[in-house]
Amino acid sequence: LPSSFLCVTVSAVWVGLVCLLFYSRLVRVGAAPICTNGQAGCHILSLADLFDRVIQHSARMHGISSDLHSEFEQYFFPSKNHIGRVNRICHTSTILTPNGKENAQRLAREELTEVILKLLVAWRDPLWHFQQSIAHHHDFNNFSSNKALEMSDMVHELRKGVEKVAEKMQMLGIISNSVNSLTSPEALIPSDRAEWRLMKDYVLLYCFRRDSNKVQNYLKILKCRIIPQHEC
Repeated sequence: LPSSFLCVTVSAVWVGLVCLLFYSRLVRVGAAPICTNGQAGCHILSLADLFDRVIQHSARMHGISSDLHSEFEQYFFPSKNHIGRVNRICHTSTILTPNGKENAQRLAREELTEVILKLLVAWRDPLWHFQQSIAHHHDFNNFSSNKALEMSDMVHELRKGVEKVAEKMQMLGIISNSVNSLTSPEALIPSDRAEWRLMKDYVLLYCFRRDSNKVQNYLKILKCRIIPQHEC
């Protein structure tokens, strides 16, 4: 059946979630077996195609994070009296990221790729713990809880996609093989994760929305530097 038929026949409560997940699976970075150098049983994609996939995926991830941040804020802090007192220190603050487009453009390709991968690696475990935390807010709606789960999955998928991009760039001699070592470090986790409360969940959403926007912008800049003829 066509996706449009599926979306209009699902009950009104779940239509948004079903359409989102159905579309996400169609265009997910890892939806079809892909490769960079022609292994058996996989589909060879150009570097431009790989970039398009991860950029589209990062845009959806940032969109979900922005929606969930707004829903969380509106539900738990409708008066916004407490938000002004929140200390918005992100656990990824130890990762040095370029501030602004011009500074990002000055970084070597390896360095910019490294920054992107470091951010994605750093969010793996915190998002998993956040999804578990959200599940305990029984008064928060199921749609938002499923967004948290989808967001956590998307970070994993995007990381795999960026690794494919890095592998392709290495194969083409665009960047050095030193980037390989960046995919192994464990995520940076706040030392007091067992004591996370509502405010810390809110700060985590704020930080992830910020970092997901950085990842999306850095990927666009990296693509334009390497493939400038493709709508840059």
